[in-house]
Amino acid sequence: MIATQQYRHSARRFASAIALGLISLSWAPSSFAVEISPPPALSNKAFLLMDFDTGQVLASSNPDEPLPPASLTKMMTSYIVEQSLRSGRLKPTDQVRVSLNAWCRGSSTESCMYLPLNSSASVMDMLRGIIVQSGNDASKAMAEHLGGSEEAFAQTMNSEAKRLGMTHTHFENATGLPAPNHLASARDLALLARAIIRDSADYYPIYAEKEFKFNGIKQGNRNALLYTDPTVDGLKTGHTEAAGYCLTASSKRNGMRLISVVMGATSMQGRADQTRALFNWGFSSFEKARALGANTPVVSAPVLFGKADVVPAGVLADWNLMVPRGQGTQIKTTVQLNPEIKAPIAQGAVLGKVVATIDGKPYGEQNLVALQPVEQSGFVLKTWQHIRKLFK
Repeated sequence: MIATQQYRHSARRFASAIALGLISLSWAPSSFAVEISPPPALSNKAFLLMDFDTGQVLASSNPDEPLPPASLTKMMTSYIVEQSLRSGRLKPTDQVRVSLNAWCRGSSTESCMYLPLNSSASVMDMLRGIIVQSGNDASKAMAEHLGGSEEAFAQTMNSEAKRLGMTHTHFENATGLPAPNHLASARDLALLARAIIRDSADYYPIYAEKEFKFNGIKQGNRNALLYTDPTVDGLKTGHTEAAGYCLTASSKRNGMRLISVVMGATSMQGRADQTRALFNWGFSSFEKARALGANTPVVSAPVLFGKADVVPAGVLADWNLMVPRGQGTQIKTTVQLNPEIKAPIAQGAVLGKVVATIDGKPYGEQNLVALQPVEQSGFVLKTWQHIRKLFK
């Protein structure tokens, strides 16, 4: 009798949870419950502003259009070098040879580190040559060192792009020099920048270095914001006739980090001004708010055929959102449970979704997971539970 009452109580809670279920909606600026000023009007081919911590896109224009990325390509080249250093495949002092293919021939028509033919330089010098000086020669030399050829290295670049979720990108070389199918989207480049900041913490400070001297030649970083905005600490510029002027940058203010991508601006000054405008708008319009804390039960989900009738469900990591300033305390959460939740259940198993809203408008969703495991019931109890379910 007691078991039957507990089951009915769990069933009522389950029905209530289903009644509160919401249709899944992806987050978009148009879903804001509170009016905020629109993002700045920019003259370029595409742009995107992303929150680093949450990955939330705050503003964008043509974010998924594949465009020539110019030297923004080198972010993938440097990322692969950095991850090879982290894994031990490369050592900072390893010497990298400059082949005839990599050599710049003293050209003034492309970005170069000006490595002499058949010379060598350490991996760390090459990395600085790629990031700070935007050296095509350094990029090609590292590609050949790691991949055997630049073409083979491009395959690694595309594999990494796929792993990072870059779905509108295809690399054909390590430099960003024009090629018919060498394209990337603003969203994909923001994902790549986020990966560099997250995965390459030991090497990320290089992206803020203002100059690098090699072979007696000192060159300055082309990211103008590094000289005018102390909150900006990377990442990369790019320019070709086809790509226009491009800039991927990151800024951290008061514990918030934003990533901006501008593609196809008409001048160096334009890409800097547009990036600055995006950062100022983003930091002044949004704040970070906690939707749910880690390991905090949101609902007791009913369990079929388990040693326990219910399992506490929530999120395993703190769930933060970017919301209009002043609205952080207005976040509400509702749950949508799966129709039937059967034991055995592992801790972390997905049981449904939790949706965050402000004034009924959705801001985002997360998987709702089991915070504890539930073992399957024994034969006798399971048989009784089956009979009880049939009568129900």
